[in-house]
Amino acid sequence: MGLVRKRNEDAAYLGGFLFAVADGLGGHVAGDVASSTAIEAVRQYDQAVDPVALPVVLGQAVNAANHALRRRVEAEPDLAGMGTTLVAMLRAGATVALANVGDSRAYLLHGGQQHGQTTQITEDHLYKHLVAEAADVPHLPDRLARFLDGRQDGRAPDITLLTLEPGDRILLCSDGLSSYVPHDLLHSALATSATAEEAVDRLIASALNLGGPDNVTVVVIFVSPHIDVSGSSSS
Repeated sequence: MGLVRKRNEDAAYLGGFLFAVADGLGGHVAGDVASSTAIEAVRQYDQAVDPVALPVVLGQAVNAANHALRRRVEAEPDLAGMGTTLVAMLRAGATVALANVGDSRAYLLHGGQQHGQTTQITEDHLYKHLVAEAADVPHLPDRLARFLDGRQDGRAPDITLLTLEPGDRILLCSDGLSSYVPHDLLHSALATSATAEEAVDRLIASALNLGGPDNVTVVVIFVSPHIDVSGSSSS
């Protein structure tokens, strides 16, 4: 739950084809309800699809999550104002689609364990990243410009297509990891861990050992002839 949190507002899903992390917005109503509602909606899309359909199907999954939030608020008005980020990956063979809304992230380690590079695949949807010449804009808020909350405008995800190779490693995480653990430690955990489970444990331990106050949720996928998957949320 992080070192100052009183409840865990993250949620995650690991399936056969779909993997996702959602981070309920701190300071909003029922962030834990928002993240779990979004994950419950996208998990219905954990199924085999044709590679060419990946972007469409994953986009539908994110849209379903946003609709689920709206329906939940309509049924329970006290939840109005809740929201969540979402990062999700849907695979079909060696082809994957990544979708993100907010500042939960996806990273890719590519090029092998010894000489590979770890890069951030997704872009954080913060005002300072999305406004042209942000450094020259006075009083620009350093907060999320896009997230899922049931409304229709501005909730579309970014979708990225990748072709993976054996040896590649994928990290999906909430900002409880990425905001507090330096990039070199992220890379080291991905590159030198023998299993996905070990990488998850090391990453969460790093966030907490560095004093991370926020909830930490991590999903790691090792790409091989037999994919090795692990994920966890700190508690």
